[in-house]
Amino acid sequence: MMEIERQLLSGLDQALLALMILVIMFGMGAGLTPEDFRSALRRPRGMVIGFLSQFGLMPLIALGLAVLLDLPPALAIALVLIGCLPGGSTSNMFAYFARGSVALSISMTAASTLLALVMLPLLLELYTSGFAARLDAELRAAGEDATFVIPRVNIIISLLLVLVPVAGGMILRRRSPGWAKAAEDTAGFTAIIVILYLITSAALRHGGLYVSTPWQIYTGAVGVGLAGFLFGYLMSGAFRLEPRFRRAISLETGIQNGPIAFAIILLSFAEPVRSQMLWLAILYSTFIVISSSFITLWYRRVGRIDDELHRNNRVHQRLFGEAFQTRYPEALLPPKLRRIAHRL
Repeated sequence: MMEIERQLLSGLDQALLALMILVIMFGMGAGLTPEDFRSALRRPRGMVIGFLSQFGLMPLIALGLAVLLDLPPALAIALVLIGCLPGGSTSNMFAYFARGSVALSISMTAASTLLALVMLPLLLELYTSGFAARLDAELRAAGEDATFVIPRVNIIISLLLVLVPVAGGMILRRRSPGWAKAAEDTAGFTAIIVILYLITSAALRHGGLYVSTPWQIYTGAVGVGLAGFLFGYLMSGAFRLEPRFRRAISLETGIQNGPIAFAIILLSFAEPVRSQMLWLAILYSTFIVISSSFITLWYRRVGRIDDELHRNNRVHQRLFGEAFQTRYPEALLPPKLRRIAHRL
């Protein structure tokens, strides 16, 4: 078992984390309307592919990384938990800046959050039973009194508690759109401030932990998001979705709802497992913002050309019944058109 001090977070840290969860989930609800759920039903193809990426690919990616990197059981369970989470409201913001379909991103966030009540406990039980048995054996060998099992009931209760502020935010959105917009804007800012505080607090109180953490744990925390971006885009591309839908699904797949992970870990697990799981969740939440920013910049750069090419190709297909193909030799094309031709 990795050596992480019990009570990785102080009482103040945990209180601020709980406040962050409350504010973010309330802000997420303030950005949702019943129309978002109806919109999800009107776009079944994109939603189905998104759900396959969210609850099909991501848990398997997390499980594969945990096994490949031979993570300690508690950290492996934390990584699989992150892979089983629904998308977060942060992905909606990144989808906007990446020229993705914000409507699809919001619909996926809303629907996946509700679906997580059923899918998350099932997937966690399915993929972590082996890690749980190993962790139980380690705890017994260390002289711990309690046995370890996946707390399914506590996880469901945690999800229900997290959904309460979401419902409150939706009620505020219906009654006072102006205040709801302010709450939605405040949520993202609050998350950044609290995450930065937690990182600084952990660095001051457990500075050696950043150095002593093995590279395998950093690889898992960073790799699960990057792999989600990649495979989410590839899966939606395999089903020939529009480029803006591909970018939205890619970001929604890679960016998981970190606050829900913190809530589940704090409410469902006891020490010393809790601190180990929290450490991986903190690392993931830190690096996913950085990697998402770089991915978004890349998508924004290529998105305009991809969208124009897609629209022009649709017009060409309607007029001539076939996909557009340039008839000019590649050597005669300007560099910009040559890059576009390669994507056809």
